[in-house]
Amino acid sequence: MARRTARPAPSTAGIYRASVVRSERVSPSFHRVTVSGPELDGFDAMGYDQWFRLFLQLPHQPELRLPTSTSAAWWPQHLAVPERHRPHLSNYTVAGYRPARDADAHAELDIDFVVHRGPDGELEGGAAIWACAARPGDAVGLLDQGCLFDCPDDASDVVVVADESGLPAVEGIVRSLPRDAVGTVIVEVPAADDRRELATPPGVDVNWVVRDDPHAVPGGRALAELRRRVVAGPSTYAFVVGESGLATGGRRHLHGLGVPKDRITFSGFWRRRVERAGRAS
Repeated sequence: MARRTARPAPSTAGIYRASVVRSERVSPSFHRVTVSGPELDGFDAMGYDQWFRLFLQLPHQPELRLPTSTSAAWWPQHLAVPERHRPHLSNYTVAGYRPARDADAHAELDIDFVVHRGPDGELEGGAAIWACAARPGDAVGLLDQGCLFDCPDDASDVVVVADESGLPAVEGIVRSLPRDAVGTVIVEVPAADDRRELATPPGVDVNWVVRDDPHAVPGGRALAELRRRVVAGPSTYAFVVGESGLATGGRRHLHGLGVPKDRITFSGFWRRRVERAGRAS
């Protein structure tokens, strides 16, 4: 399988302004917001698990104040905005990108938000709360960050494991894999109706694990399925993302099977019972 570029970065990193055009629940645990605008016509869609920083204008803010730098300076610029006027910031994956259909339209980008509810039934997480209330015209900003998925050219097979927060990344990866790819995909989701059709190469086996228990540790069943099902070795490339315990536990197990650490991409998108840290879905 061909390697793309190590830690692939967009050819032209950019900050893009866009606005909401659609907002809809696509399954019990996922809410999709579609954004569009003239600046997105120049978005460098890379496929795989391409991710971005998402800036959200909050209801009390008169305007969306975005950094101007695409280098590391974007962060101090963001922090320099007074807290009351500072947009909400989260990390998300491109769930879908469609170039402009014609000269009178603009490109569209889909963002899938995981819907979490607390013990009292209330929505949790600033981004999910925003998404479920989003209306056409609401302003957003995106800072393109490229991809994490980085399969070496000598990989014999791929192993991709995620919980629901990593499902958009999984969907983009399997859609972008070469048709001769061989491997195993394991995805844990909260409910059976969260499962999706994935555009997977014939040699890639997809295994859905339905948690179906609000008290179960997220990612725990995906990790158990990884331990039970996957055979891997020195020529395997692995990608494990989601709740922190799944990411670190999956890396540990795969390394124990003989997969070198530099052939395992892992990321804890969030931590159970702690404020979300890192890229979410």
